[in-house]
Amino acid sequence: MKYDWILFDADETLFHFDAFQGMQLMFARKGVDFTEQDFHHYQQVNKPLWVDYQNGTITAAELKHIRFESWAQKLETTTAELNSAFLSAMADICTLLPGAKELMEALKGKAKLGIITNGFTELQDVRLTKTGMKDYFDHIVISEEVGIAKPDAGIFAHAMTVMGNPEKARVLMVGDNPHSDILGGLNFGIETCWLNVHQQPKPEGIDAHYEVRSLHELKEILIA
Repeated sequence: MKYDWILFDADETLFHFDAFQGMQLMFARKGVDFTEQDFHHYQQVNKPLWVDYQNGTITAAELKHIRFESWAQKLETTTAELNSAFLSAMADICTLLPGAKELMEALKGKAKLGIITNGFTELQDVRLTKTGMKDYFDHIVISEEVGIAKPDAGIFAHAMTVMGNPEKARVLMVGDNPHSDILGGLNFGIETCWLNVHQQPKPEGIDAHYEVRSLHELKEILIA
């Protein structure tokens, strides 16, 4: 095995993250019919916030507050309550990407495994437990807790510290987001694997060491 450590992103790398389905479930529990149009409006606010969060210009707390502000006013509740309800719904609908469990089983004992995620703390533990994935990972590094988000080198440096500072050449970062996962890993000086399930065009200047279409394909490369 070429690597001592393999680090994974969480959303859309190990876990499906269907935000629309999660929002529908959350609002249905409140007696509200949440439409595709509603989701479109929500994403117009939400998507730029995630870019700001990754760029370090807003905090996790600000992101959570701003994205649900208008809905909190409409439903006469707090943004904190809506965030919790959303993350709870996301945990309830959570499923693994195809091949995730098989990959973890194949790597068990061959390399140490970790997660570096920009997703929120409230979702991570419950989701790992629910999918039976918790015991595979030595460390779970969450940007909300560290106070720095990918692609910032700071979160990778923090991860390396908790991992006991392994040799960078023996660490691989796997993720679906070319900017936060791949560019972040490359800039930090570790090898990367882009999980490009939807065959997106490669962004200019971001050259992952590997590009795979599935976790099955990644398993073939790593266990070869």
